[in-house]
This record gives sequence, C-alpha cells and structure tokens, in this order.
Amino acid sequence: MNYKWKLDKRLTLFEKYFQLDEYSVSHELFGGGFSPVFTREIFERGSVVAVLPYDCARAKVVLIEQFRAGAIDDPDGPWLVECVAGVIEPGESEQQVAMRECEEEAGCSIEQLQIISHYYVSPGGTSEHCSLYCGFVDSEGVAGIHGLADENEDIRVMVVDVEEAYAWVRAGKVRSSATLIALQWLELNQARLDQQVIGSLR
Repeated sequence: MNYKWKLDKRLTLFEKYFQLDEYSVSHELFGGGFSPVFTREIFERGSVVAVLPYDCARAKVVLIEQFRAGAIDDPDGPWLVECVAGVIEPGESEQQVAMRECEEEAGCSIEQLQIISHYYVSPGGTSEHCSLYCGFVDSEGVAGIHGLADENEDIRVMVVDVEEAYAWVRAGKVRSSATLIALQWLELNQARLDQQVIGSLR
C-alpha cells in the first residue's frame, strides 16, 4: 500500500561543509487518519557510493584506514577501518564514482563491479543513501598513503586476506556500517563470485 504524506515546510537551519534542514511533515497513520504536523531535523548528506575492492585470484580485500571526526569519542580512537567511498557529484554515475574513489583512496583500478545493496544509512536523521558495490581488482603492488590533500585526506591502504578481514568483523575491529555489510556479504557470496570469475576466464 502507498501511504500518503505531506511536507508542510522545509527550512535550512545550517549550511557549511554539510547542511541541516528542518522538515515540518505529516503522514497517514496505519490505524487511519493523518498525524499532526511534526518537525524533524535532517542531516542532508545526499547519495554516496561505497566499494569493497576484492582480489579473487589472491583471496584478498583492499581496506583503508582514516581519521573520522564522527568517531572521536570511540574508546579505541577515531581511526576506522573502511572500504572505499565517495559522494556522487552532479553528472556522475555510481560506476564513475566507484572507479574514481578506488583510484584516489586506494590506488587500485576496478576491473568489474558487482552490486551488493542500495540502502539508507540512518533514515531517522539523515538523507544519506548508499549504493554499495564489490569491485574486482588486482591488488598486486597496492599499498601506501593516499587521498587528496585539499580534502584533508590521509588514507592508509591495507591489503588483507579475506579470512583475516572476516575475523576482524567478528572481533569488532570493523565498525563502519558499509564495510560490515560488504564483508559479511562477501563471506556469504565468495564461493559464487570466485566461480563466476574463474568461469569468465576460461
């Protein structure tokens, strides 16, 4: 069933590096009728693409580590293990963003993309929508420090055995949602993906 809703007013409260809007909304109720108008502050993040680079031939994934201000109160510190990610700029496709960010953040080239999921990161408070991919790469020689200086990026690249990456998830070392989803998906689908890649090479 398609329920009805109404946006009564939208007000920008703050706009700088990020934007915060206040929505005044009402919507149809499950039990019938309409809700009164209420307000929600929404962090306007837009659409992003995240990619888990996977080297099928070597059974390795390429992960990155960088400082994240949102994790500044984390007891283990604000450096998080993540997959590659970036915001979709006007005129860019998801695939273009995936390829650009893998080059910029990890120094590797995607040979093929496999969609994992499209999902809202935290729709109770942000508009951010993530398109999550697995990208097939050749990880040989991938290493070092990457990122754009004018965006204050300081990104350490790691090539990690998939079994070790899965162990990191179970041990709680991976705490970024896109990375958790991608690694759990890869563990469930690795055999099928490997078979597909091997089959395409014959």
